[in-house]
Amino acid sequence: MPERFILCADDFALSRGISETIASLAASGSINAVSCMVPFANWEKDAPLLVEAARVRDPRHGPLHVGLHLTLSSERPITRMSCTDTDGRLPGADALMVMAHRRKLDLTEFRAEIDAQIAAFVAVRGAAPDFVDAHQHVHVYPGLREVVVDAVLEHAPHAWVRNPGDRLGAMSRRPFIDKAIGSSLHAAGFRRLLSRRGVASNRSFGGHYDFTTDYAALLPRFFAAPSDMHVVMCHPGAGHLDGDTIADARIREASVLAAAALPERLARIERVVPL
Repeated sequence: MPERFILCADDFALSRGISETIASLAASGSINAVSCMVPFANWEKDAPLLVEAARVRDPRHGPLHVGLHLTLSSERPITRMSCTDTDGRLPGADALMVMAHRRKLDLTEFRAEIDAQIAAFVAVRGAAPDFVDAHQHVHVYPGLREVVVDAVLEHAPHAWVRNPGDRLGAMSRRPFIDKAIGSSLHAAGFRRLLSRRGVASNRSFGGHYDFTTDYAALLPRFFAAPSDMHVVMCHPGAGHLDGDTIADARIREASVLAAAALPERLARIERVVPL
């Protein structure tokens, strides 16, 4: 079982600036998990950054989890898919959700894409991902969730899968409860599915916010009401990639995260509020 607290930086390989920032934070122990977007051209050339980060990382900061951030919405897939637009992009998360609930997704195509993304991860890393999640949490949508679990059990049976849902009482102790409730509604029943299929998962989840509020003030609160495996997502980065609406927030997050290694941060939080 992974350690109790997982602070995971999403979107590795979205751009070189994002990848370099995440790798630096991993090397310094400021984060202990990285979620990678493999359909992007940056993936293969940026992946060695994580190898080096793990090499220089202080063992006292614990292992570095490297996972797959399935990219099944808004971006261009690896395989040919019938639901892409004229620019070759998959539907956005909201459109995909409607299609999922109406059972309009070609799940055979999505399974082939998921298999291709896992294969692209393994081809570069030489091993299956430590965990699996998805860009915009779309892996919890009806139909897709079962396909994702099937693929994980076949290709990465020892991986854990991110569950963005949580208990109402726990969510009420963290910022932006409305966003957290939204994620939990989408993920309703997902924990039961994972348990029934024997797939490991986190039992609580934080990190929701509006990408404008003071991140330094919010970050400690994301760790409130933890379970025995608590995941907090973050999105650090650098630069301004075209179309990246949270570019400024990435820069602010990176600055805050770089200020302390995760064990030190957790010790400071615990002195104020027992975890």
